[in-house]
Amino acid sequence: MTNSRQRLVQSLKLVARYGLIVLNGGLICLPIKQRLVIFESFNGKDVNDNPAAIYRALVRADPQYRQTAYFSVKLREYATLHAKYPEIRLVKRFTPRWVWLMARAEYWVLNSRLPNWWHANRRTTTIQTWHGTPLKKLGVDIDHVAMPGTTTAQYHTDFVTAASRWDYLIAPNQYSQKIFKRAFGYQGNFLPIGYPRNDVLYTANTPTHIATLKRQLLGDVTGPIVTYAPTWRDDTAVRPGVYRFELPFDLGEFFQHVPEGTHLIIRPHYLVKDQVNIDGYEDRVTVLAEADIASLYLITDLLITDYSSVMFDFANLNRPQLFFAYDLAHYRDQLRGFYFAYKSAALPGPLVTTARAFYDQLDVWQQAGNFPAYARQQAAFNHRFCAWETGTASQRVARLIQTGKED
Repeated sequence: MTNSRQRLVQSLKLVARYGLIVLNGGLICLPIKQRLVIFESFNGKDVNDNPAAIYRALVRADPQYRQTAYFSVKLREYATLHAKYPEIRLVKRFTPRWVWLMARAEYWVLNSRLPNWWHANRRTTTIQTWHGTPLKKLGVDIDHVAMPGTTTAQYHTDFVTAASRWDYLIAPNQYSQKIFKRAFGYQGNFLPIGYPRNDVLYTANTPTHIATLKRQLLGDVTGPIVTYAPTWRDDTAVRPGVYRFELPFDLGEFFQHVPEGTHLIIRPHYLVKDQVNIDGYEDRVTVLAEADIASLYLITDLLITDYSSVMFDFANLNRPQLFFAYDLAHYRDQLRGFYFAYKSAALPGPLVTTARAFYDQLDVWQQAGNFPAYARQQAAFNHRFCAWETGTASQRVARLIQTGKED
């Protein structure tokens, strides 16, 4: 490495770790640039989730932030996202420009962890939104971490270290706040306001908007919409980077147990989107791996899931859910532990583990439009997990960024 290259690398490290830059042989602390805000979602994979909801609330409240707020995105995603969101300023992650902007930002708004070798300028305020109400264990609560390149002890230490650098952590409900405090070892300030990404479930839940979304996503479909959104399974790898996906029910049989004209949306993990086989049912089934999940919630009449945290967000709409946990014992006991007793009494809808029971519950929904026997459980679930949701979370975070003060 040349001397000039070494100096550049050292300078970037100083900027990254301490907000310092080498100039004329001395160290200068970079000043924070007022109104500079860096957003990042899922380590730069997309412009979505809680950070995107907060960004949009911020620029609605003060359009001048369009010039000073950026989304941090992965290099390989930049071209696609730039074409998709031309109105948003994007910056390529881990480039010199990104380092410069991150080091001078007044706020960072993130929904996942940054590498621990990256430190914020001590004048930067970090707002961690996280990305879901936890059903599966997190952080130091995971007994065994099977990730390449780390040990369980190191993973726990890294998680607590990352959380110690967050100035604020959004909690969608009391249940999550309690878990976050323990699982992250978090001692900072909580924002107990619900999830910004769920605001739209309150503000846009209108027949006109829903009809528009249906046309945009599905064309001329007019019948009921069922969405199947299973969780990611860690043990489905065929080889590195390639995963298998099999529907746990037969499409032909499925359509015999739902109302005529029903359209099925399958929402798989993006890594298996090309493995979903809908041959022969292309006119009745749509695979939407990367569409905005809130838009799917809004057009969905029945959600079918298993262990996914979509259950908590969708509950805000007070619509029926069906839980098809065909591999419950394996997932619970061998892959990931659960925080609460994952059983019928705790869920807002029927829990089934066999295809026969699954079709029987579809018959109930077809006849009643919901699951009458689960009305009380649905209400209790909604109260437990959605009581803090008011449709105003993104606005409240935007005001914090604007004023530096909590509501």
